[in-house]
Amino acid sequence: MREVYPTNFDGSGQQQGSWHVARLDYARWHVCLNCDHVTLEDVALIWEVDGSIAALAMPDGGPGEVHIAVHPRWRTPELEDEIVRVAEERIAASTDRTGRTLTVWVHEQDRLRQQIVAARGYARTAGAGHHWRIWLDGRDGTAPNAVAGAPAVAPPIAAGYTVRSLGDGLELLERCYASGLGFHKGDIKIAVENRDDVTWYRNIQNAPLYRRDLDLVAVAPDGAIAAFCTVWFDDVTRSGYFEPLATVPAHRQRGLARALMTEALRRLRRLGAVTAEIGGYNEAANALYGSIMGGTSQLYEPWSRDW
Repeated sequence: MREVYPTNFDGSGQQQGSWHVARLDYARWHVCLNCDHVTLEDVALIWEVDGSIAALAMPDGGPGEVHIAVHPRWRTPELEDEIVRVAEERIAASTDRTGRTLTVWVHEQDRLRQQIVAARGYARTAGAGHHWRIWLDGRDGTAPNAVAGAPAVAPPIAAGYTVRSLGDGLELLERCYASGLGFHKGDIKIAVENRDDVTWYRNIQNAPLYRRDLDLVAVAPDGAIAAFCTVWFDDVTRSGYFEPLATVPAHRQRGLARALMTEALRRLRRLGAVTAEIGGYNEAANALYGSIMGGTSQLYEPWSRDW
């Protein structure tokens, strides 16, 4: 990942060649382990050439989809076709009619992969993800002054709220509770289940790139966690990645998500990051990310096939 990810760091707008390193971390330690209860050995496929990794293909969790990263040194139509074929054999999901289904995620500008999946009977389906990137050194002119230059002025938030790093002890319970509310439309039952057993969040904290100082929360006047934002930093590629970000429904429309993202970007820049990115899958999220990250997004499109 660290070799493939920077291949489009020249700012030319090329398609992203792979997940960010932290996306692999988050998929392995949260989605696979906590949500779908699978291991990398269950779902990750690796191609090697002379002892070096040439390609990686795996779902973001359990079977039924695949994200592909191919080192540009070894990328060929033959390898691309083989990756999709093996993914069909190894990580396609079963359907209710005892058939098989697989979704391949393809960048909108990746003509080769589009041709490969189309030739194998795949069709583009709904649900594309927007990929936003910001250059923290301002090289493309999109970085806001609050990030790229000094002085950095924090955006306004509602009175009484504070933004800081996550604490431990009881605050970890609050963070787990807030996650249930933020991602499940205020569902108290899910929030309580999240809080009753915090093993799932400890798993995330075990991820190699996890840092407590980059696990941010917005705290309400009564001490409750009103919003949260975890950002990850890879010091090899000098890049950051946001995952997850949410606001508890009762605390929305107070500028909390914007404040968390801006503070995260400032912290990344102080650590030496030159770029940061986030993915969005709905209109509201993309409106926020676009207003902060600037520029335009790139699309990752799902191509699906049933057989």
